[in-house]
Amino acid sequence: MQTGLITRGINNIYSVESQGNAYLCRIKGKQLFQVTDEYNPLAVGDQVTFVLTNEGEGLIIERLERRNCFQRWNAKKGCNQTVVANMDLVVCISSVESPPFRPRFIDRVIACSRKVPVMIVLNKSDILLTEEEHERFSLYGELGYQTMAVSAASGENLERLHEVLKGKTVAFVGQSGVGKSTLINRLLGSEQKTGEISHKYNRGRHTTNHALLLHGPDFTIADTPGVREFLVPHTDPHELSDAFPEFMEFASSCTYEGCLHQGEPGCKVMEAVEQDLIHYDRYESYLRMLASLDEKKPEWMGKNDRSKSWIKRMERDESQEY
Repeated sequence: MQTGLITRGINNIYSVESQGNAYLCRIKGKQLFQVTDEYNPLAVGDQVTFVLTNEGEGLIIERLERRNCFQRWNAKKGCNQTVVANMDLVVCISSVESPPFRPRFIDRVIACSRKVPVMIVLNKSDILLTEEEHERFSLYGELGYQTMAVSAASGENLERLHEVLKGKTVAFVGQSGVGKSTLINRLLGSEQKTGEISHKYNRGRHTTNHALLLHGPDFTIADTPGVREFLVPHTDPHELSDAFPEFMEFASSCTYEGCLHQGEPGCKVMEAVEQDLIHYDRYESYLRMLASLDEKKPEWMGKNDRSKSWIKRMERDESQEY
């Protein structure tokens, strides 16, 4: 029996690092006994126990307890999907344009980060934000999130970012085209595949199709696939407010215990929004995420082709949020 680290997983075959060696492993049996109602039982960053079956191969017996995770809702499968686990930091990579700056995407990244701190990095800093965009980006710093503007192309602030990452295992997440792979190449001196922007939609083409753990000299990066949007995981809706720390001061004074701040009488969060004490767009972002948790999967989902059109429509609506 050995303990190892999941560094990659493709088609239920996992790369596991243990004591300086790498093994290709499958799960013993049909599923891990302690994992239920999840799209994937294992994710990059998970610690597992496994037994060797021959040289270089083994069977995974158990997933050890996770410290934290980055998790999203997988609409096609109708369940939560863990992208990475056991990170010291989630780094949300955004960009000024191509694709444009989208604060609601950042809000969703924060909401998908469970029990792990989030840092917001704005790439392509050589391009100026509008006044409204700059206000929205600055707001994250005021709320307590670590922020930094960098340029993977010119190298601006990359040394500062390197210092922040030292000694950590971090997950890089972001939309396709924000320059995530280029940024990783500059930080690690690696040669991850990069892609050009799709000019038709002003979005990036996907260049990373699965999560991968990449070791640097003094930190480790989990590179994740670029996406157009993250759907927040389906859990207790009260947990969603954890992604909105500005609510805390006012929520404790709400008339009703367990107030979800979506129209209840005596809601102090709503009053704070009306008084401009909470940014209106952050509140709107919260309401949209909350509504997505209330959406029930239709009975015909997965039974015929209509389900595919429902999924595409929902994903299209999400990708159009700014």
